[in-house]
Amino acid sequence: MNAYDFDGTIFPSNCTIGFAFWCMKRHPKLWSTYAPRAFKSVVQYKLGKMPSYLMMRELYSYLMDVDDFDVQIERYWDRNERRISSWYLKQKKPDDLIISASPICIVEPIARRLGVNFVATDYDREFGVFLNNLMYAREKSRYIIDHGFPVIDHFYSDSLSDTPLALCAEQAHLVTNGAQKVIDWPQLDEPTIKKVRKIIDTGWTIHLED
Repeated sequence: MNAYDFDGTIFPSNCTIGFAFWCMKRHPKLWSTYAPRAFKSVVQYKLGKMPSYLMMRELYSYLMDVDDFDVQIERYWDRNERRISSWYLKQKKPDDLIISASPICIVEPIARRLGVNFVATDYDREFGVFLNNLMYAREKSRYIIDHGFPVIDHFYSDSLSDTPLALCAEQAHLVTNGAQKVIDWPQLDEPTIKKVRKIIDTGWTIHLED
């Protein structure tokens, strides 16, 4: 089994943020009801005044206000499915696993179209809360171990925050250059380990739309 992060790895930007802009364009009220709150939460997070999981919950909160979600998410992927990295499509296998911090409701439609398995953050769109732990960093490896997944032959991610899961794989690969270039995972020397710890402790990386 091969496992893949999604945002920034096989998709060049962050699908949660991309879908937010998609919805704001089609539901202009979100510019006043959601955008200021989301911007404030990101600033507070950057200043160290808000933990990453609360910032993420604020970023996801627009999903509660999209009445035609099922229609819009399919239209979003109709437009953006073509952006899936070509290197991934050439090696895609039916037992691939996508594991992402983005919400299940956004990841599931594209995983279904690709015909692969997926794990993502379970976010309740009605109440605006996480139903499990945010699928980020250590939580990815913990989920894989706790649920008895098969051995991961190859793991791909664009972020060193996924080092815990990379260590669970037979081989790990870092994806760079806007989800276009695949290289070997860096050697975990002391400077790299310090960098990994800092990235994990400071939280989530946001890949904006290209």
